[in-house]
Amino acid sequence: MKGFFNRLLLVDLTNKSYTYESIPDDVFERFLGGKGLGTYLLYHRNPVGVDPVAPENLFIIEVGPATGTRIWSQSRFGVVSKSPATGGYGESYCGGTLAPKIKGCGVDAVILSGKVDRLSFLIITEEGVRFQDASAMKGKETYDTEEYLLSLSPPGAGAMVIGPAGERGAVSACIKHDKYRSLGRGGMGAVLGSKNIKGISFHGTKKADLADDGLLLELNRRVAQKGNQSPVTKNYQNYGTPMQVANTNQARCFPNHYWKSGYFEKWENLSAEYMRNHFDITHHPCPNCFLKCTRTSRVKKGRHAGLTIDGPEFETIYALGGLNALESLEEVVYLNDLCDRLGLDTMTAGNLSAFTIEAYKAGKTNFQIDYNQPDRMAELFRLIAHREGVGEILARGIRFAAREWGLEDTAIHVKGLEPAGFDPRVLKGMGLAYAVSVRGACHLRGTFYKAELSGQIDPSQIEGKAELFIDYEDRAALLDSLILCRFFRDFFLWDELSMLIKGTTGMDLTKAQLEKIANRITQLARSYNTREGLGPETDTLPARLFREPTKEGAVLREEELQYMLKEYNAIRHSRED
Repeated sequence: MKGFFNRLLLVDLTNKSYTYESIPDDVFERFLGGKGLGTYLLYHRNPVGVDPVAPENLFIIEVGPATGTRIWSQSRFGVVSKSPATGGYGESYCGGTLAPKIKGCGVDAVILSGKVDRLSFLIITEEGVRFQDASAMKGKETYDTEEYLLSLSPPGAGAMVIGPAGERGAVSACIKHDKYRSLGRGGMGAVLGSKNIKGISFHGTKKADLADDGLLLELNRRVAQKGNQSPVTKNYQNYGTPMQVANTNQARCFPNHYWKSGYFEKWENLSAEYMRNHFDITHHPCPNCFLKCTRTSRVKKGRHAGLTIDGPEFETIYALGGLNALESLEEVVYLNDLCDRLGLDTMTAGNLSAFTIEAYKAGKTNFQIDYNQPDRMAELFRLIAHREGVGEILARGIRFAAREWGLEDTAIHVKGLEPAGFDPRVLKGMGLAYAVSVRGACHLRGTFYKAELSGQIDPSQIEGKAELFIDYEDRAALLDSLILCRFFRDFFLWDELSMLIKGTTGMDLTKAQLEKIANRITQLARSYNTREGLGPETDTLPARLFREPTKEGAVLREEELQYMLKEYNAIRHSRED
C-alpha cells in the first residue's frame, strides 16, 4: 500500500538473528500504521499472560504513513509493549529527529523478541541489523550512552537509549533520544533493559511511495494557514507547555502537595513567565514543526547556574514541582536533568517522591523527606534508579509501594500509572479520560483538558461529555497511527485527517469510516487489557479522589464518573464491527 513499505523487521535477540516479513494491505486498511499497527501486532503476537520483563514480551517500534513526508509534525515514532507499570497495554511516543531514520530503514515496524546474553546495542540500517557489545556503557547515564552509540553508528544515525533505571528494571524507566526527548510513560525502558539492550540506532534514507504528493502539499498549506490564524500557535511559540501552569492554577486544577490542593500559592515561581524572565531560552523544535513548543533553557543564576536542558515541560513541572511543593523552577530543572540522565520518567518520579513524603509522615518509611526538599528528592531518584534501600520498593511501582506500606487509600493511580497535572475533581472529563485510558491514568489519549480549560464544554458538566471526549480520543488515535504530534489536534480535524490518509495511502475515507478505524484500534487495545486481567472493573479512579475534595472544595462523585462511563461504553460498543 502507498505510504507504507508493507514490511516488518523481526529481531530475535536470543539467537542474534533477524528476518523481514510482509504485512498485508488489509492490516493497514483496518488499522493504519503507528498505534494501529502496533496494537494489532501486540494483540495477535504477544503471548497471553506474559511477564512484562520476560524475554517473550515483545517490544514493538512503529512509524506511520506520514513519517518521512513533508507533512507538518510528522517527526514522531512510537513503541508498544506490555507495560511493567500496569501489566497491561503499554505505549509511548517521542518527537525529535529519529522517526524518519527508522522508516528510512525500509520498515513500518520493528519487533524485538527474546534476550541477548550480554548488554548490547542494536545498529539497524537499510542493509540489516548489527549486534554490538555495550559492556563499556554498563551502568552509564543516558547522555554518555547515546553519544557513545552514535560514535559506533553510521554518520547521520539517530539513537534511543536507556539509563541505569532501565538496566535495573525500574518500572518508571524511560527511553531517551536526542538527549532530552523521552519515551516516558509505562516503563518502556524497563522492557528494553530486560532484553539486555542498552540502545538502538537507526540509519536509513528510503522513502515509501505516496499516493498524491500534490494533495499533501495542499494539506500542508491548509494546516499552515490554520496555524497562522490561531492564537494557539503564538502561545506555544512564546510559552510552550509551561503556559499550563498559569491556566491550571487559575482553574484550581493544578495538583500539589500530593493531590491535596488544586491551587499552589507559589505557582508563579514555576510559570512560563518566570522561565522567560530567569532563564536563557532558545527554540529547539522538532523537524517539520511551526509550533516550536520545545525550548532549550539555561539557568542564569543560583547553585544551578549554567545548567541547560530542553524544557522543563508542564507535566514535569507539575509532578516534580507542584506535587512536591517545590518553590523554585531552577530546582525543577535540576531534577529534570537528573531524571533524564538516570532514565526515569519525570511524571512517575515526581508522583513517587510526593507519595514517599506522605509515607514518611505516616511513619511507613524511615527515608526522611518533606515538601520542598529537592536534594532529598534527588537522593530518592538515585535510589530508585539503582534499586537501593527504599528505592527497591519504589522501583517496583506505585501499586507495590502502596501495598507494601499499607497506603493504598493514599496512593493516586489508575491501573498502576499516575495521572497527569489536571485534577479530575475540577475537570471531570479528565476523570473519564484517566479511567478509560488503556495505559493507565493518561492525559494524552484524548487531551480532553483542552476542551474543558478552553470553554468548549463546562468542566463540571456530565451529560454529553463522553460523546465529545470520544471525538477527541478518536482523533488522537488517528494522530498516533499516522504518526503526528498531539499539539496539532486543532489543525488536523476530520477533513485534514481524511486528506492526509488519501494523500499518503490513496484510501478515500469518510468521517464515519475514520471513526470506525479509530474505534477498532481503541477497542482492540481495551480487549488486550481485558485479556491480561485489566477488565472494565479497572476503568475507575482512586477512591480517595471520590472521598476527598480538593482544599478548594472541588468534588467528583463516583456516580458522576459512572454516568460518563455508561455513556462512553454505549457509544464505543455501537461503533464496533
